[in-house]
Amino acid sequence: MDTFSESEIARFYNGRCVFITGGTGFMGKVLVEKLLRSCPGLKNMYLLLRNKKGLAPRQRLEQLLNDKIFERIREENPKSLNKIIPISGDITVDGLGISQNDLNQLVKNVSVIFHSAATIKFEEPLRVAVNYNMLGTRRVIKLAHQIPQLEALVHVSTAYANCDRQKIDEVIYDPKITPQQLIDAIEWMSDEMIENILPKLLGARPNTYTLTKALAETMIMEECGSLPVAIVRPSIVTASRREPYPGWVDNIHNVTGIFLASSKGVLRSLYLNSSAVLDIIPVDIVINLMITVAWNTATKPQNSILIYNCSSGMLNPITIGDIEKYTFPLAIKYPCSEHFRYPGLTIRSNRFLHNVFVLLDHYMPAYIFDTISALTGGNRMMVRIYEKLHKATEQLVFFATRQWQFKSTNIRDLQEQLSEVDQKTFCFDVKQIHWPQYLEDYYLGIRRYILKEENSTIPAARKNLKRLYFTNKTIEYLIFFGLFNAFMYRSGAGSYIWSSAKSKLFDFVQSQV
Repeated sequence: MDTFSESEIARFYNGRCVFITGGTGFMGKVLVEKLLRSCPGLKNMYLLLRNKKGLAPRQRLEQLLNDKIFERIREENPKSLNKIIPISGDITVDGLGISQNDLNQLVKNVSVIFHSAATIKFEEPLRVAVNYNMLGTRRVIKLAHQIPQLEALVHVSTAYANCDRQKIDEVIYDPKITPQQLIDAIEWMSDEMIENILPKLLGARPNTYTLTKALAETMIMEECGSLPVAIVRPSIVTASRREPYPGWVDNIHNVTGIFLASSKGVLRSLYLNSSAVLDIIPVDIVINLMITVAWNTATKPQNSILIYNCSSGMLNPITIGDIEKYTFPLAIKYPCSEHFRYPGLTIRSNRFLHNVFVLLDHYMPAYIFDTISALTGGNRMMVRIYEKLHKATEQLVFFATRQWQFKSTNIRDLQEQLSEVDQKTFCFDVKQIHWPQYLEDYYLGIRRYILKEENSTIPAARKNLKRLYFTNKTIEYLIFFGLFNAFMYRSGAGSYIWSSAKSKLFDFVQSQV
């Protein structure tokens, strides 16, 4: 008997149809791939797709299925890809922009809904964030009410929806403003008025993303009625631990962007608390939990909405200092083929000292590079890159300098209900994460899936990095001794030290030849 026939969760999906919003996003792709591969009895999968960049939904689906993430399925069971049916629509439009014919198809066939579509831009204007994260959720709820055989609606929130609290239980907290009050207010307020009241609306929250995700949870509680609903709250979602491939990632958001920028020698200083726990969670763990939660919601009806805080910080913590210790050697062991400078990231807890190094080690080299580039007919880009990088890292500072305690009783209870087969097939046990191995796979994943550099290029990249190291050290010596010569050469002691230093520089050069 094969594994999937032994899996109670996989059997649940036999003959059933699912509807997914956000299916082309980072998490959505992993969800689609995992369902197709691990639940082969699934009947059909409907993906909500909008027109984007001149591509119609059908074209976007073809583009999606050519993604590297589906390579394993294309090799093992290509016919399963025919189960994916594009539904033309838009989360930001009333009725989800779905045609009547498509609506009839969903109402007739769908049993499970996974709602993961959202804007994840932290600094999104409030009006836009409300439309995506709150009104989008309302539109999905309205659709769910029309589906008579709906067995589960899994809503993806965030562990930081209630980041204004230190201890976060698996409950929906009462908001200071109701969802409808906020929706009504932004309908008549000008953008200027919204900006003026935003600090008060946010309170201790850092951005519109966490605010609107929290209010979306309240909206679900108020409007779902008797619908079978569950909420999954992941923390900082990062590259896959195991599936579809170790280290798979397709974007440069949050931690991935920092790893990439530091490996290329661009990011040199980062203002964080080294002793703080960075609550990262591999994307495949989140997806396995979502699939399992849908099964549990359908087969074991609850009297209330169950919340699942999907995080690692309480059960298998890793500090920022540990991440720094594990990852810096990886930038040398698995270097990328091209660098701006030799890798050398330092985590600093002193804001003033960090700002000094940002000026000296970020902006000064960037302006020098852009000046030389402009004089030689090239593009000025490094200053712009640093401006974007600093904005992105500042957004992470709030989450990487504070600590939260996420209660995860529901996840532990769910884990205990699973058979041995399902615990392995749909693993969401964060205690099984071995951080050094995971981070190594993460780095290799960035090389392969973001930079498109195969492992076969590593030996040549190491040689390039060694030459870069030699060049950097030579420049550093020349600058230091040049300055030293300018200020001290005329003194007898300075002359002696200068001669000795030149001898050491000569020995160093000889050792590298």
